[in-house]
Amino acid sequence: MTQPAPAPDHVLAKDAAEDTGSESTGTVVIAGLANLGIAIAKLLGGLISHSSAMLSEAAHSMADTITEVLLFVALKRGNKAPDERHPIGYGRETYFWALLACLATFTLGAGFSFWQGITTILEGEEQGDPLIAYIVLAISFVLEGASWLKAVRQVRSSAEKWGTTPRRYLAETSDTTVKAVTFEDSAALVGLVLAALGLFLEHLTGDPMWDGIAAILIGLLLLVVAGVLARANVSLLVGKSVSPTIEARFRQEIADLDQVSAVPVLLTTVIGPGELIVMAKVDFDDTATVADIERASDEAERRLVARHEGVRYVFLDPTRGDDGRARARAHRPEPE
Repeated sequence: MTQPAPAPDHVLAKDAAEDTGSESTGTVVIAGLANLGIAIAKLLGGLISHSSAMLSEAAHSMADTITEVLLFVALKRGNKAPDERHPIGYGRETYFWALLACLATFTLGAGFSFWQGITTILEGEEQGDPLIAYIVLAISFVLEGASWLKAVRQVRSSAEKWGTTPRRYLAETSDTTVKAVTFEDSAALVGLVLAALGLFLEHLTGDPMWDGIAAILIGLLLLVVAGVLARANVSLLVGKSVSPTIEARFRQEIADLDQVSAVPVLLTTVIGPGELIVMAKVDFDDTATVADIERASDEAERRLVARHEGVRYVFLDPTRGDDGRARARAHRPEPE
């Protein structure tokens, strides 16, 4: 069995190493500061205009601010060095804090929006001056747009670097902070449009129902975003594998080694942003000596580490003959 060896990252495990980690931190900090200022402005605008949609957007921005704080904690905690009790590091703790951030969006943002919208539809609301609300919405759109553009630039840059599309990059990357900021800023821009539309229709028709509907739609939007991000973080937290295409590439490179007859089972799991473990059961030639197996194992590690960014640990388990392959297949999880 090989000894663990540190390595860089892989695009499907994370977008980049230390440089991207710094960029992710900058993205989170900018988004957090922007959301805090926007939340205060929306709250004041909502109180002056008596708009439930504006107050829902204030709760949305406050939830996003709490989310950015939790994501910042996630980045710092996940980057802690391995120790005796945590030999593979703290990478997965990143996803725990990111999951808490999703819960903050769900409970604070979506919950308040639903309550505010339903209350407005059932009980109505007093109409205030919409001018302040429109000004706040316009300024908020500019600030949210700036944060969104930074996140999008980072996604596009990383996707281009690794030769994939931004959409696939967002779907596959384990840099959950960039994914969260991109999704939440996108939802914030859509939410601002919904709030402005609800406010406009309320003052056009004199019916506060439109403002309440806008608030409920904002809540649904936050619910969808929180659900998508929570699902991604849970998958990473329990140990998501890389794509079958990448696994097939790993398998082939091990199978191409001298003295290797077959690789009946190969498993991968993400252990944190930029950290990937490769584990394989290998059927060596019957003529292979102990020295041959050791050399092949070392060469497998060198190849995977050098050719695939993201591979941090490589473990090989020699498996004897057909009986070993049968036992290995029995423990191979079925594809989803």
